[in-house]
Amino acid sequence: MLDETLGDPRCPSDVRELKERVGTFVRDRVVPCEGVLDSGGPDAARTLHRLRREAKGQGLWALPLPVELGGQGLGLRAYAHVAEAEGASDHGPAALGSAALLDALMLGRHGSPRVRERYLAPLVAGELRAGYAMTEPDVPGTDPFLTATRAVETGGGWRLTGGKWFVSGGDTADLVTVLARTDGRPPQRDGLSLLLVPTAAPGFRVVRELPVLGAAGQAEIALDGVAVDADHLVGARGQALSVAAERLQLGRALRCLRWLGQAGRAFELMRERAVTRARSRGPLGDLQLVQRHVFESLLALRTTRPLVHEAVSRLDAGVDAHVEVGLAKVAAARTLQLVADAAIQVHGAAGLGPDTALPALFRTGRAARILDGPDELHIASVARRVLRTEPVQPGCPDTRPVSSARE
Repeated sequence: MLDETLGDPRCPSDVRELKERVGTFVRDRVVPCEGVLDSGGPDAARTLHRLRREAKGQGLWALPLPVELGGQGLGLRAYAHVAEAEGASDHGPAALGSAALLDALMLGRHGSPRVRERYLAPLVAGELRAGYAMTEPDVPGTDPFLTATRAVETGGGWRLTGGKWFVSGGDTADLVTVLARTDGRPPQRDGLSLLLVPTAAPGFRVVRELPVLGAAGQAEIALDGVAVDADHLVGARGQALSVAAERLQLGRALRCLRWLGQAGRAFELMRERAVTRARSRGPLGDLQLVQRHVFESLLALRTTRPLVHEAVSRLDAGVDAHVEVGLAKVAAARTLQLVADAAIQVHGAAGLGPDTALPALFRTGRAARILDGPDELHIASVARRVLRTEPVQPGCPDTRPVSSARE
């Protein structure tokens, strides 16, 4: 996988070597296993375990995770460059241990002392897997105030009843953080809390796997009176959305970086095809319409990358990044879909079959425009914020404090 930018000038020299090592690992070790990993099941679990062992052996494990928990403490701005290389495969973050970053940060900041002591180190080590359950089958995912899952306080903790779907890794997770109503009734804005649920608890049930355009990894779960200890409340009671806002902002930025990595991979496949595919009248790349696909794809990549890194920089600085993350999320999802589609078009029928990664890359790009909030949500949210606030001049720092938001 070549760098379609011919070298990103924003990537510091001391990070570039690490990015190259990660890119090599993903290309040589993870990519050849994508078919098995996509299919799920025992073979996928064994393959992932082997890849994680190899990543640890090469010193590439848990790069952005805190050092005190067994990670390597790579700062967010530096990790942002590595995340592109890591994310060139959908399975890169899981194989390299960074998939636990959001859960580790959330539990480290908002978990009880017992939760932190019991779960954090095994989570970072890859011995435990975590999921996050927010969306419900009969409730719009963009409107958490309609959450119907309920947690009732008992003498020793909580009892949860309800259902969630599109829970990433929900069928293999050891822990799932669940958004539930602890007070009030829908659609009241108050009374939503997060609870950490061990999946081995009686009453926790995986209803079914939910393949996304044919790929495994998502699940529907049921909570049939699941008992949860009182100290498994994540954050303060009724403050779920403020905790979730932290997670969602960073999570969306990380996904954008990984989508950039996958878009770059699609671009390189397209470029190689255009150069090497011969016709009776010369290389495929001599055709102006193919050249247009290459141009439009490169333009999308190079204009999207600064948006994503601007969002990361603002998150790292602790200032409001809702507008920047919204712009980045829509742009990165569109870019991945556009570039993957262009690459398929240049490949012709070969781009639809199993011999390239293009079907999987296109699938991810299409899903990206819905998951983590559909395009329409982010477009409306950004527009509302821009219209109701004082404008910030381009190039001038905006030091407004971070605020929580429903999105």
